[in-house]
Amino acid sequence: MTVPAPGLPARVRIHEVGARDGLQNEQGVVPTEVKAEFVRRLADAGLTTVEATSFVHPKWVPQLADAERLFPLVRDLPVALPVLVPNERGLDRALALDATRVAVFASATESFARANLNRTVDGALAMFEPVVARAKAAEVHVRGYLSMCFGDPWEGAVPLPQVVRVCRALLDMGCDELSLGDTIGVATPGHVTALLDALGEAGVPVGALGVHFHDTYGQALANTLAALRHGVTTVDASAGGLGGCPYAKSATGNLATEDLVWMLSGLGIDTGVDLGRLVATSAWMADRLGRPSPSRTVRALSHKEQ
Repeated sequence: MTVPAPGLPARVRIHEVGARDGLQNEQGVVPTEVKAEFVRRLADAGLTTVEATSFVHPKWVPQLADAERLFPLVRDLPVALPVLVPNERGLDRALALDATRVAVFASATESFARANLNRTVDGALAMFEPVVARAKAAEVHVRGYLSMCFGDPWEGAVPLPQVVRVCRALLDMGCDELSLGDTIGVATPGHVTALLDALGEAGVPVGALGVHFHDTYGQALANTLAALRHGVTTVDASAGGLGGCPYAKSATGNLATEDLVWMLSGLGIDTGVDLGRLVATSAWMADRLGRPSPSRTVRALSHKEQ
């Protein structure tokens, strides 16, 4: 039953990360054609933004070493296909394949910046400045990911001003949108609201923000609802709940796209996603990976069909 609630947006754009963030942690190498088919099926299910891959050095993320082979296989799909670029070399590779949307990946904490980027927070921001400048000069849309916005496995709770400072720096260098990452899944709704309030007070427009929640403690949907009530209309999610973070071992799966769509549909919020097709896609990928999907909605609806 659809029962709308007051104070929520009419439409939410889902930024699908399953093909990149979802698969990057898989131990067994997923064949390039399987990845390409995954992206195609996600697009066919109605997702309008499907993050395709990452142009990172293969040494760091072996699963995504096939970016040059994969991207041309999906490049012509009628959806937005952002790709992650860690540095100028990554941007060069993406631009050579006519990518029109890229993302950089920053950290709100020094510990994670060292673990993930081998730099300080400010050193990473300095590295991204020419990347963002060159991307904007090429008329490429730039997303800024910000990890550890709520908690860090080494440093604990992350002070709000620390997060606000890095968000402001990413916007000031030219990022078109920001994704606030709860990388280890420790956020709760009050914390989400407090951070969004602090960002608003610092002049960060809510329309430039997306949220990226992990479901480590089962809080991802509650946190998403808190963000929606604050005016956020972009939510990151991963088909089938795939993914984690290779540099933060306590980071478990992303918010499952199917679970998100189920909640939004019940609230009468439009996503443009065909839930049946999406569930079938995640079940298909789970078969390829040789294990059941962690998404509760995939399990529930797949069970009904049996």
